[in-house]
Amino acid sequence: MTKFPMLCVVGGALLMAGCVTQKTYDESQQKNAQLEQEYQQLNQSMSAEVADKNMRITRMQDAIKVSVNSELLFPSGGWEMQEGAKASIAKIAAILAPHQTAKINVNGYTDSTPIGPGLAKEGVTTNLILSQKRADNVMQYMISQGVKPGLVSAHGFGEADPVASNNTAEGKAQNRRVELTVASK
Repeated sequence: MTKFPMLCVVGGALLMAGCVTQKTYDESQQKNAQLEQEYQQLNQSMSAEVADKNMRITRMQDAIKVSVNSELLFPSGGWEMQEGAKASIAKIAAILAPHQTAKINVNGYTDSTPIGPGLAKEGVTTNLILSQKRADNVMQYMISQGVKPGLVSAHGFGEADPVASNNTAEGKAQNRRVELTVASK
């Protein structure tokens, strides 16, 4: 008979540990609603880029991920953004910056093609360095368009985390990308 009351106490404690306050729940719902609104605005504003398969916008549980094909942003082997790319990033920044409370991570990726002698002469000796320069460039441009500097960061991952095989030209093109992740947490 003494086991039953003990089980009730342990069970009750476990149930209480899974509970959140109304305030925490409301804040979570508000952040989720803001992310959903930004997701809808991004899809609408970037419809041409999405249709041309230069951009993919994904709604995740607590985040939005915008994957931008590197050819849209940078010349082959470069890290300076092209004018058309600046227009696309400016549209994204215009949606995210006005009410920004969420952190934006700018992640750069490359394919597995080794760095050529031209880039090496400029001090870019690895794909990791190239991806970091690209991510930094996008981040700095977003800041110039009103994104809060304290709420944006840039990370280069080089050829890590490919989304397709590097054995084909199409796969390499998919792996050369910059991803913007807007997280509500």
